[in-house]
Amino acid sequence: MADSPNAAQSVGRKPRLWLDLRRDKYLYLLALPGLLFFLVFKYVPMWGVLIAFQNYSPYTGMMESEWVGLEHFVEFFSNPDFTQLFRNTMAINLLNLFLFFPLPILLSLLLNELRIEAYKRFVQSIVYMPHFLSWVIIAGLTFLMFAKGEGLVNKLLEALGFARIDFLTNPDLFWLNLTLQSIWKETGWGTIIFLAAIAGVDPQLYEAAKMDGASRIRQMWHVTLPAIQNVIVILLILRLGHMMDVGFEQVFLMYNGAVSQVAEVFDTYVYRVGIQQGQFSFSTAAGLFKSLVGLLLVVIANKLAKKFGEEGVY
Repeated sequence: MADSPNAAQSVGRKPRLWLDLRRDKYLYLLALPGLLFFLVFKYVPMWGVLIAFQNYSPYTGMMESEWVGLEHFVEFFSNPDFTQLFRNTMAINLLNLFLFFPLPILLSLLLNELRIEAYKRFVQSIVYMPHFLSWVIIAGLTFLMFAKGEGLVNKLLEALGFARIDFLTNPDLFWLNLTLQSIWKETGWGTIIFLAAIAGVDPQLYEAAKMDGASRIRQMWHVTLPAIQNVIVILLILRLGHMMDVGFEQVFLMYNGAVSQVAEVFDTYVYRVGIQQGQFSFSTAAGLFKSLVGLLLVVIANKLAKKFGEEGVY
């Protein structure tokens, strides 16, 4: 008898669920492609991480391969390449975090100050365009502009009486080159979320600031930035989750023998060892390590955000 109220509630939930599904069927239908995407390309492939704990062979399959536990992780961490991979990956991501991450925020604030709507939309379109160029095109443009022999920049330097600069094969400039490429390609696209957040700021706050004699810079600092602070924190937390991801295509296209010591990152290492050399289990262990570090950084950053009064991601 004591379980009867719970049973009644359970029976009551089922008709309510179907009523909700019927009422909002078009919303669920709209969400279906996204759900299928995550199911097929994110959740189903997660079973593949099991081969990190096996001596996986494509001929015997996952179910028949020998289980070796943490052997590949021990081998990966004791590998002399690990320190170099970790250093390069973190250095590139830290440069992106400190130099690239603030720029979409700054550009969004500047775009929001444009009062001529036609001009504002024109500028937005221009800064969005590089996002739609592939990394192959970006790398090609980089070589055309900065190659030591035929690059336009070096030709201009020579014409002005300066010595040519080895931009593309100088290891000291490689990390900065990648960061500048990311800035040029993605800064404009990164403003979309911030501009949407700024559009939701109550106009009365700006009116009150004007009444108090605040300049437009003061309005940005004391009204706009605090209003979008939560969005900034959330995107920062999500960005920290990708601290071990550099972007395989960008690094691979800019990779050359002269910069190999600073260009080898986890993404290219997994490709070189896992695909080219056929060490599937070892490369999967390296990829799983990346994912676990990203997850740990997200959890820590989210806890810190909540500790300081922000909403966080979850």
